[in-house]
Amino acid sequence: MTAPLTFIATCDLVALTRGRSMRTDDYPMRRTAGVGWVPADLALTTFGDIASPNPFGSLGDLRLVPDDAARITLPAIAGRPETDVVLACIAEEDGRAWRCDPRTALVDALATLDEAGLRLVASFEQEFTLSGPALEPRGAPPFSLEAHRAAEPFGTELVHALQTQALAPETWLPEYGDGQYEITLAATDGLAAADRAILVRALVRDLAAARGLRASFAPLVAPDAVGNGVHIHLSLWDRAGRPVTLDPSGALTGPAGSFAAGVVAHAPGILAWAAPSVISSLRFGPHHWSSAAAFVGRQNREAMLRICPMPTLGGGDPLRAANLEFRACDATANPWLALAAIVRAGVDGLREELPAPHVLEGELEDVPEHERARLGIVPLPGDLESALAALEADEVACGWFDPDLLATHVAIRRTELELLRDVSPAERCERYARVI
Repeated sequence: MTAPLTFIATCDLVALTRGRSMRTDDYPMRRTAGVGWVPADLALTTFGDIASPNPFGSLGDLRLVPDDAARITLPAIAGRPETDVVLACIAEEDGRAWRCDPRTALVDALATLDEAGLRLVASFEQEFTLSGPALEPRGAPPFSLEAHRAAEPFGTELVHALQTQALAPETWLPEYGDGQYEITLAATDGLAAADRAILVRALVRDLAAARGLRASFAPLVAPDAVGNGVHIHLSLWDRAGRPVTLDPSGALTGPAGSFAAGVVAHAPGILAWAAPSVISSLRFGPHHWSSAAAFVGRQNREAMLRICPMPTLGGGDPLRAANLEFRACDATANPWLALAAIVRAGVDGLREELPAPHVLEGELEDVPEHERARLGIVPLPGDLESALAALEADEVACGWFDPDLLATHVAIRRTELELLRDVSPAERCERYARVI
């Protein structure tokens, strides 16, 4: 019998899961020391080039130190052997956290929220497009039973695998686009939620490939396609374990209002982390059901921050279900860093004691342009270069992460801009869809 392998992994700045494997029998000996890694690996672009300039060059050595709390098993299926996947923090050779580790960046961001007396609970909803000859029939109606059945047995296998791996699946559904599906998970603490987002992508891709399918999480697989988003649900809790996102009237509480105001205030800079690809901005704008601008809207799917409903059907405390949905994220973003940027912006709002933002109760298109600035509705960057420039112009946002991490991220994204500068929109989407 072939000995199984364990893959020790990180998620890099272009949201790809990379790492090294070993015999699972050897894993207990490696758990503390981890495996070797290289600083310049962080500078890889989506398309495999190393961005230049980057702060690392050919120098340095690091360790991928696994965390068993973020471990799943890719099941044996269709001739593929079982493989364990364990997410890791990146450490120096002496065990100190590496200053540019994306996972540690989220740990540190959540610690600043804890200093404010708050805890974050989160969940990532992720959309993706399935394609391949095994997916029949094509063109099934949106949200339909026919579309649901077209993906079988993949859908049932996915939900079973998620449940078996304690990833807490809630719903599996066909979405609006052709071949588009969405998987949602139960909410958990912030770090575990981001870990799950990374592991779910790995599991989806692996199961799809075993069934002769291709699963793409790319923001757009074609310029005229329905976009794939990553919706991050957030709720705030105090140290006594009480929910403090909304009050009984459905209004933002004082802490949640300041947190949301910080997110809106730093929205252009956040987008450089949360929607960082050349094609990400194609999803933004009216009628895309993504984010048309940075504002808080009540049950509005074009708001950057949507106040979700508080269901009372079925009993239970509706305040415990209250949450905000950040809708301006996609799967070209590293989940650790996207969530860390949101948290850092929210903590800045708390520190500055910003007043709660205006909550739009209707459609954005009904608000005249001259009224939007007065209501604090912030336009979103129209392209990646504008998002990167907004990040660099935001002194607070530039201090969220280590300068070398920031510089590497900007270099990667500007390298991708240059690589795709003379490429058609269709080819841009196709190139991302091949990888993401």
